[in-house]
Amino acid sequence: MNFAKCLLATALPCLVCYAQNPTSTEAVALVKSAVAYAKKHGGAKLIEETNSPNGKFHVATGGELYIFIYDERGTVKAIGYNTAALVGKNRIDLKDPDGVMIIQELIKIAKGRGKGWVDYKYPNPTTNALDAKTSYMEFYEGMIIGSGVYKEKD
Repeated sequence: MNFAKCLLATALPCLVCYAQNPTSTEAVALVKSAVAYAKKHGGAKLIEETNSPNGKFHVATGGELYIFIYDERGTVKAIGYNTAALVGKNRIDLKDPDGVMIIQELIKIAKGRGKGWVDYKYPNPTTNALDAKTSYMEFYEGMIIGSGVYKEKD
């Protein structure tokens, strides 16, 4: 019985950490799920589902990961986070402190390769700091569909 308690005591904190820190693998899976959803139901339905607080791709329904969708000009079509004010805004000139043109890079990689990663710094609502983040995106029918995770600090 002591072994079981010990195992639970060591595994539970790891599960909590895992739940609090989504992985890049989970981000890829979420993006692939969103693209599959768009293929089945259409891009407009994906945008609706992402913007809805009760939608499948909104942070409120699944933890920390959410989908963001930009058009090819850098306008936010959908964002599955509590930032609905961003929908419809053009963010093509969004730049991190190191000079990374975040949205331009997302568009360049998505349109050039069809999918890929962009690394940048972004405000982390959990730490209230500017932290390293990486986002995976895929290009589908004029939409850049992506999700990002904050990188672990060394």
